[in-house]
Amino acid sequence: MTATVTALAFTPVKGLHVTSVSRLRLGSEGAADDRRFHLVEERGRMFNGKRTGALNTVAAAYDHDASELTLTFAGGEVVTGAVALGEQIDTTFYSRPVRARLVQGPWSAALSELVGQPLRLVEGVDRSGLDRGRGGAVSLVSQASLEAFAQVAGIEDPCARRFRMLVQIDGVAAHEEDGWIGERVRIGEALVRLRGHVGRCAVTTRHPDSGEVDLATLDLLRSYRGDLDTTEPLAFGVYGEVLEGGSVAVGDAVSVQ
Repeated sequence: MTATVTALAFTPVKGLHVTSVSRLRLGSEGAADDRRFHLVEERGRMFNGKRTGALNTVAAAYDHDASELTLTFAGGEVVTGAVALGEQIDTTFYSRPVRARLVQGPWSAALSELVGQPLRLVEGVDRSGLDRGRGGAVSLVSQASLEAFAQVAGIEDPCARRFRMLVQIDGVAAHEEDGWIGERVRIGEALVRLRGHVGRCAVTTRHPDSGEVDLATLDLLRSYRGDLDTTEPLAFGVYGEVLEGGSVAVGDAVSVQ
């Protein structure tokens, strides 16, 4: 197998616009600063793009060295400042309890105004805001899989960012990555063990830029992948844990060890 990384995408605030990058660094908690922050409603429940597409229109950038978070809204408004953490609160993250600290600053108010309800920006304690914990710190999908989905959907461009995957690769057959569960995969300098298939949710029905519901993604996946034996239903792509950290860049080699 000769495969390479063709795209990388992440966001420092879970649920916001996914941004393409040329390089990132993987550690035991995934890509540095990926999904570092998340949003919760008044009762402490996680709030993401399934509730509103407006979050897709906001791009986030985080300067780790300066601890500075910047949100850029579709209308051009920029909300930026140094991050200061406040009190710890109990939150619910995909039905599991997560301890988090409130992020003090202007971002909660700006995002609350955007979606029309009170939201609070928080940082999970010990990066506990990862969807599947450290065992799912990395996600991966192949270009061939995206093309296969596009053919089923009858569209030219599936827009990979719709699926919000961290790593996109080329050089393998459609859904070949499904067979890598349990395998160790070298991605650039990093070594990953793949642990399961990524089951998809309603977020993927929204356009990654506008947030509008524009594609019946789940019905399409059900039509040609619904009967497969996968670790999660309606699977598209795979996830895994980082065994050895390191730099990953577009163009880096990918190989099953």
